[in-house]
Formats: sequence, structure tokens, C-alpha cells
Amino acid sequence: MARDHAARRPVSPVRNAWLAAAAATAILLAAQGIGAQKVRVEDELEAYPTESVDLRCEFIDGGGRTKLTQVSWIWEPIDGQRDNIAVYHPIYGQSFPNPSFKERVTFLHNNLENPSIRISHLKMSDAGRYTCEYATYPSGNEQGTTSLVMLAKPKNSANVVTVQAGSKSVVVAQCEAADGKPAATIKWLASVGGNHSTSTTNGPDGTVTVRSEYRLVPTPADNGGEVTCMVDQRTQEQPWVHPVKLSVEYPPSVSIEGYDNNWYVGRSDAVLLCMANGNPAPTTVTWTAASGALPDTVEVSGNKLTVRKVDDAVNTTFICEVKNKHGASRHQITTIVIEKERQITPGPSSGAVIGGILGALAFIGIIVGTVYYIRKRQEDGEGPPKHKPPPPVKAGSSTEMLNKPSEPPTATETAPLSPGEVYYEPTGGEPITNLDDETTGALNGGAPPVLDDSAKYDKVNELADDAHRGNNLDSSNHEQPAANISRGESFVSPAMYV
Repeated sequence: MARDHAARRPVSPVRNAWLAAAAATAILLAAQGIGAQKVRVEDELEAYPTESVDLRCEFIDGGGRTKLTQVSWIWEPIDGQRDNIAVYHPIYGQSFPNPSFKERVTFLHNNLENPSIRISHLKMSDAGRYTCEYATYPSGNEQGTTSLVMLAKPKNSANVVTVQAGSKSVVVAQCEAADGKPAATIKWLASVGGNHSTSTTNGPDGTVTVRSEYRLVPTPADNGGEVTCMVDQRTQEQPWVHPVKLSVEYPPSVSIEGYDNNWYVGRSDAVLLCMANGNPAPTTVTWTAASGALPDTVEVSGNKLTVRKVDDAVNTTFICEVKNKHGASRHQITTIVIEKERQITPGPSSGAVIGGILGALAFIGIIVGTVYYIRKRQEDGEGPPKHKPPPPVKAGSSTEMLNKPSEPPTATETAPLSPGEVYYEPTGGEPITNLDDETTGALNGGAPPVLDDSAKYDKVNELADDAHRGNNLDSSNHEQPAANISRGESFVSPAMYV
């Protein structure tokens, strides 16, 4: 009873509508999937004018239950209506209904399963959508679409625009990338100041022409300057680069060269040159003299004036005038004739000048070093002595005693002193030197003990006075000690008479 009741339960109308919509969607998706799988084509192709392109199409029937009736290629331009360009029927053969493609389209295979075509001598206007459409039974028409993108390499060019120097900004160079697709990009590289502007023009076949102009305020200094046009576009492997030299025209400027202020009477072949700078180059050069006609000794050849023999007739002012299409300019120079040739001493070469400067610097360095050395020695001599002065010598000693080897002093001295002898007890800090003669045998030669500097010199003076009064020694007994005394020994200097 329960099962019967459930079977008789009514179905909701909302649920029925939902199920119907889901079924319709599934059928539509299945049909689209089957259609996409049955006709195989390429999504997009790129091609260039005058070249050829192959549009591939293939019918795939997994079950083999579809019957192919015929195949058509339909062209849909970017701006325009669809039109058949090629048809194939297994019984009636091939057909090319569009006149613009009739001589340029061919089937690559003579069958329905692979009706690929080739389009030759492409034009930019051939860009668009190409659909391969099958008429089949029982499913109806099946199709696949390929987009053909036409590319065009631009025709690049750059040229100079000849201008006249002035104060307004004008076009001095142009650059163009004509009939390209896609549109090109133009940049400028310049060594002169200025700016540029760019414009584009669309062609009837989908191409684009890009033009760029370089502008500046031209001056004579800009003549011969360089600007470079650089074109970048998708079809080019690398940017196209073209340098342009500017052409700025201006009136001539003039100067006279060759006069050396040494036109003396009798000099031969003195030359003046008229140097002109202008764009275009000056067409005429005229020499005249301020005094009137040129002297008879003067010859003119173009911009060169030659004085065959200098005399008072060329003591005048020469004028050179040049012209081009933009104007004229002149320059003059006054020549002074002297009686005798002026001797011109050639100046030293740069190498000699540099060598002289270096020599002078070296000499100055030697002088400074010498002065410093002398002053240093003088400062060292004026300072305090760096060694202890020697002890005074006993009066009456001789050089023989100085050369005598030293004898060590005894611990005690018990012998009485002889009359007239003076005894000094030696200090323990100084070495003792026997300066007495062999007859006396006195130790230390009668020399006083080592004292401090002031006391030492006072004692020396006293000894000198005593020796003068008591012993009455002659000057032969006051000789200087020998120079070969060892460093460790000390000696007594002879007394000085005052």
C-alpha cells in the first residue's frame, strides 16, 4: 500500500521545468563540442603582401556516420559582407565565385575530407576571417574559422631639409615609415638641440604611414651636425637606423691671412690669402686696394694675392670681398713697407722651454739644500760642547811625556815632594796619565785633579802664572799633545801666556 501511494504522488511542475532546461543546455553544449571537434582549422595566421598562405581545413568524424555533401570557403573582410571564394563538390568539382580570388585561390587536395586552400599574391585587403564550412547529412552545416592577419614591412626613408640660418624654428630633417602594418614607431637621436613631431596616415588597405619631422632654430654652427632617425616595427628584426647631416646655409664670413709685418723693400713673392667660410661656398672673390687699382707688381689668382716685388706701391690697404647667394662679406688689411728686413728670432721650442724650467727648479733645489746644510752646521757649532774638555797640563811638560804610556797610580804616595813641585790628589773617576819626565817620576805629571768646567779653567790660569814665574820655561816647552792619544785617556793642555 505504501509503494502504491508513492507511485501515485504527483510531480512538481517547478522540478519539471528545471529538468527540461538542464537537458536543453546539455544538448547545446554537446552539439557545440561535437562541431568544434569535427572541423579542424588554425585559429590565426600572419602573412605579407605578394606572398602566399595556406589555409588548412580537415573534417574529423569519429563514428563515420556523417555524410559530407560539399565544402565552401567563405571570406569575411574586416569591413564588409561574407562572400564565397571557393567551393568543392565531389560530383560538380571546384568553383571560385569571387572574381578577386579566382586566379589566386587553389585547392591543395581534391577531396572533401581535407579541402585546404592556398591564396597567392596576397594583398593587404585580403585580411579578414576565412571560414571552412561543410554541408553534411544528417547534422547539417559544420564549420571552423581562421583569422588572417596581414602584416606589411614599412618603407623607411630619411632625408635632410636645406634651410637658411635664422631665428625661427624650422624643419631640418624628415623621417618616414610608409605603408606599414602595424604602425611603426619613430625616434630621433641628435647631437644638436631641437625637438620633433610625428603624424600618421591610414591607407585604404589597412596600412599606416608614419612621418616625423625634426625642428630647430638653425645657426651656422649647426651646419654639418648630425641627427639619426630610428624606426621600430613588428616586422623588422631590429630597428632601422639612418643618420642625416644637417645643411644650414648662411652668408660668408671672410678673413685675410699671410701678412707677417715684414714686407721690406725688395722682398719677392709676398702672399695674402682670402679665407672665406659660407654655405654654399662663395661663388666670387674680388681683390681691391684702398688707393684704387691694384699695383702693377700684384697678381691675383682666386683667393690668392701675390706681390712679385715689394716696393712703396704696396704700402696700402688690400680688401677682399666674397659673395654667395645669401649675401656678401669683406675684410681688409693694411700692409706697411719697411726699408730693411726685420730679423725675427725664432722662439724656443716647447721642449727647450720645459727643459729650462726643470733645470731651473733643480738648481734652486740644490741652492736651498746647500743653505740648509750650512745653517745646520752653524747651529750645531754654536751649541754647548758635546765632549768634556781635557784637563790642563803641568808646566814644563813636553810632547815626549804625552807619548809615554800611562802607568797605573799606586795606592799611597809616601815619597816627599821635591822643592817647587805641586801635588794634586787624583780623583777616582778620571784616568791618570803620567806626563812627567823620567827624572821626577811624579804621577799625573803634576796635573790638577779633574774639576768642573769653571774651576778647571781658573786653575789652568793659576798654573800658567806659577810656571811663568818659577820655572821660566821657554816657548819650546809648550807644545800641543800628540794626536794619537787613545780616546779613553785624558791629557793636560799647555798653559797659555796672557
